[in-house]
Amino acid sequence: QVQLVESGGGLVQAGDSLRLSCRVSGGTFSLYAMGWFRQAPGKNREFVATADYNGGTARYADSVKGRFTISRDNAENTVYLQMNSLKPEDTAVYYCASRIHSGSLYDNEYDRWGQGTQVTVSS
Repeated sequence: QVQLVESGGGLVQAGDSLRLSCRVSGGTFSLYAMGWFRQAPGKNREFVATADYNGGTARYADSVKGRFTISRDNAENTVYLQMNSLKPEDTAVYYCASRIHSGSLYDNEYDRWGQGTQVTVSS
């Protein structure tokens, strides 16, 4: 059974950086496109970033472009989200998700989800 486990969230100040990790077990990680999504209180879950199975194509939400970077280490079955220049509006629960081959901006196209990790950015 495929499982995704996020880690790395926490409480930081505006302008700080965090790196989230999502480790995948129980499947063939190299076949999966990976995505990061987030959900703030009272809001819908929104797309953050995605990377194809081979890491060849990365896409980002406009709100994080230039500040966040998605990367993957197939040897470690792990995808990362490096978040720099964090803003209070980045506060949310961050989720990683997987699907076969190509990344997607749409959460309903992902098959598996992690439990989420909280990121809180104070002003």
